[in-house]
Amino acid sequence: MSGEQLTREIGHSGVKASAVGLGTWAIGGWMWGGTDEAESIAAIHASLDAGVTLIDTAPAYGLGRSEEIVGKALAGRRDQAVIATKCGLVWHTQKGRHFFDQDGKPVHRYLGRDAIIHEVEESLRRLGTDHIDLYITHWQDATTPIEETVRALEELKAAGKIRAIGASNVDRSELQRYIETGSLDAIQERFSMIDREIEADLLPLTIASGVSTLSYSSLALGLLSGTVGPDRIFSGDDQRKDNPRFSVGNRQKAKDFSDAIQPVAARHDASIAQVVIAWTLAQPGITFALCGARNPAQALDNARAGTLQLSVDDLKAIDAALSAKLAHMDG
Repeated sequence: MSGEQLTREIGHSGVKASAVGLGTWAIGGWMWGGTDEAESIAAIHASLDAGVTLIDTAPAYGLGRSEEIVGKALAGRRDQAVIATKCGLVWHTQKGRHFFDQDGKPVHRYLGRDAIIHEVEESLRRLGTDHIDLYITHWQDATTPIEETVRALEELKAAGKIRAIGASNVDRSELQRYIETGSLDAIQERFSMIDREIEADLLPLTIASGVSTLSYSSLALGLLSGTVGPDRIFSGDDQRKDNPRFSVGNRQKAKDFSDAIQPVAARHDASIAQVVIAWTLAQPGITFALCGARNPAQALDNARAGTLQLSVDDLKAIDAALSAKLAHMDG
């Protein structure tokens, strides 16, 4: 396996980034059993060194902790990165609707102009930068019209504080309204081999309108990484501990699937995770695949997927294994 990192454009923005992106939810620590700042910074540096330019973060990942770590990691290297971060999950106000509590603080979904203007400045400060390459509404706010939200984002774009506009966790009608504004460059949605709902409801719209799609949980929270077997034990606040998706039975199915596609991985001198990520990027409408990493080894493993070119026969073999081994996941 060799070659340059695959790069793609974010919608019609003119911003180009590596097709494999580094997701930094886990780096924030919350719901992932804590974080190691030095290891996290090393993971970001390893990603950059391997040609991964897309770094995805959000204020809600550890109430600013992930953004702060990303900012420290990019000090002196900002020009090598395409930063995606988000807005709309707020704890400085109780406008909108309550979503969850984190570290004793109520977090609300709110995408009013006042909050967006406040949030972007906080994110710029934490990230140590004067602009955000892709600014994404994290979860949608039923109390604020999408058109109002987009006008605020357009204002930030005109001011040079953001370069592209995205939306995450949208339904079909919300996506349609975003597209109708003419300003949407990308959506960010859960998509993996076992989470393919957006193929029917969202991707036809994005493909038709030239909107990019960033997949998150591309490895299904690690279930498809080839490293989470039936004997794995989850502890602390790790969200996978009580998740039915991570039942022993499902982890056995994931192992059986990994075994089935091992010949494809072997042909490319690749890991199972790399094959899964490359398959994801080969799916119609999927532009970028976000992959989490908390140490340099994980980051480098993910990065190599961006240089992997699967053949038509490879994709057929993987799809056959999917149908045989993963068709009936629980949870």
